[in-house]
Amino acid sequence: MVKSSKSLEEIFSRIRAARMAVMVMEEGEEAEGDLVMAGEKVTPDHVNFMARHARGVVSVALPERRMRELGIPLVASPQSELADEQAGSLVEAREGVTTGISAHDRARTIQVLASDKSGPRDIVMPGHVLPLMALSGGVMMRLARAEGAVDLMRAAGMRPCGALCTVLREDGDAARLPELREFAEAHDLPILFVKDLVSYRLTNELLVQRVADVDFPIDSGELKAVVFRSTVDGREHLALVKGNVGGGRPALVRLHSQCLTGDVFGSQRCDCGEQLAESIERILAAEAGVIIYLHQEGRGIGLANKIKAYALQDQGLDTVEANLQLGFKEDLRDYGIGAQILRDLGVGEARLLTNNPHKIESLKNYGVRVSRVPLEVTPHLGNIDYLRTKKEKLGHLFSKLKVIT
Repeated sequence: MVKSSKSLEEIFSRIRAARMAVMVMEEGEEAEGDLVMAGEKVTPDHVNFMARHARGVVSVALPERRMRELGIPLVASPQSELADEQAGSLVEAREGVTTGISAHDRARTIQVLASDKSGPRDIVMPGHVLPLMALSGGVMMRLARAEGAVDLMRAAGMRPCGALCTVLREDGDAARLPELREFAEAHDLPILFVKDLVSYRLTNELLVQRVADVDFPIDSGELKAVVFRSTVDGREHLALVKGNVGGGRPALVRLHSQCLTGDVFGSQRCDCGEQLAESIERILAAEAGVIIYLHQEGRGIGLANKIKAYALQDQGLDTVEANLQLGFKEDLRDYGIGAQILRDLGVGEARLLTNNPHKIESLKNYGVRVSRVPLEVTPHLGNIDYLRTKKEKLGHLFSKLKVIT
């Protein structure tokens, strides 16, 4: 996994010191990036640097609540539902500017937008600074420039307003990751990957809350059901608890992503239903254990897209190729919410029922102590190709993959 060029704490320190960072949304070589800094610290020299060296549009990222407080309307877009960002009407500070276009004037406007003392009467429209609206959930809701800039400012202890400017090449095209690295080195700037902000928030913030719990007897034993709700997107996740879990003690754990087709209807295309049944059996036999049922169907792409992926598989694609064909990564799942649930339950070490090394590494990145317990079920003709793809392309750990007839 690609990491930011400096520790997050060092980047936060630089932001507090009125310095810039290069913020990159993705990890691939084609990733684009922005110069970003605290809006409240912007000076004319900063604006001039952005315009001269980054060459993009000097913008300001604001939380959606702040956009409403300032009365800044969003600019309608025919693809607004699909857009990676939502822009507001161009704005200007009412006082302290002349034409509005100079570095001094734009810095003044950004400072006004960043100030918690400013209101609708302190700005006019149209102007020369572009506001970008960040969703209230930040990078946990949408991996985009505005959310990244606002969350960075909050994490650094600054007001939630970030000035940003896309880094362009001399020919006007967006600079890509190799060029962004050269740019950052030339100007002594750190590179921040937004995914590191996601990890930071999942590790340092409480993003789930218990909303319900009850004794939950099933045919084969007694469990306790605990429902957790994400404070970011409202999704609900279920923990089924066996025995006395908590107090930092180890527990047998299964982190299971929802699979309606396999878990409920016994789809022959995957091994999810069999893995869930095996996990329940093993956890009921253990002294203490937890099944965390995560709301992320189809490796995170959702039920409808999962069915579309099935259709593509019928045309000859494997499960990874089908996801890529639909425009998704091979696996969109994240286990940070699972880590938070384990932390809330007081599990000291997760003896994790899994074949997926990414799941183990993800939990470790969120501060969970993990050891692997293999969870292999018998392959059959309907899922053998699926399992082979998981092993060959996703790195899943299988000791053997042979259909027993």
